[in-house]
Amino acid sequence: MNNKAIFVDRDGTINRDMHYLDNPDKFMMYPGVGKGIKILKKKGYKIIVITNQSGIGRGYFTEQQLLSIHERMTEEFQQFGVILDGIYYCPHHPEDKCNCRKPQTGLFEQAIVEHNIDVRKSFMIGDKILDIGAGKKTGTTTILIPEPQVRDEYLSKKITWEYSPDYIADDFCDAVVWILNLEGNG
Repeated sequence: MNNKAIFVDRDGTINRDMHYLDNPDKFMMYPGVGKGIKILKKKGYKIIVITNQSGIGRGYFTEQQLLSIHERMTEEFQQFGVILDGIYYCPHHPEDKCNCRKPQTGLFEQAIVEHNIDVRKSFMIGDKILDIGAGKKTGTTTILIPEPQVRDEYLSKKITWEYSPDYIADDFCDAVVWILNLEGNG
């Protein structure tokens, strides 16, 4: 396992969480994400998106609609000169009890094998504790970036969290700076 990776959640981390995003025209990348991912990519990280998409299992949108959203996201990253190394998604309903829905680690395990990832040199960035749980179970260093509109409420419930992140970032740029400083690359 030679490669290091940034595993990153999609909704609420890369883009504003629209609650079952079903249309690529509604995809809105957060400021700083494209630039931050570009910096991490230049530092040698594989960039792998891992996202729960139970809207498929719930019948709210189709897999084709999801792929159109991912195509839009890919195009937006390309505007920053970034090509994502992988996009992995769980289409299942939470009641399906699959092993790929975060905080389970099935998608991580698949990506680790396919991209020859050393989890000890890798990070998970997400906006929810289930992202942190999946990252912890996988062995990565974890960063929580609560969405701005729910940040205070979310952080007020820290005592109830099942998993504690290694770092709580103000935004994506803050997460990137923390990673680079942690590795002595700042």
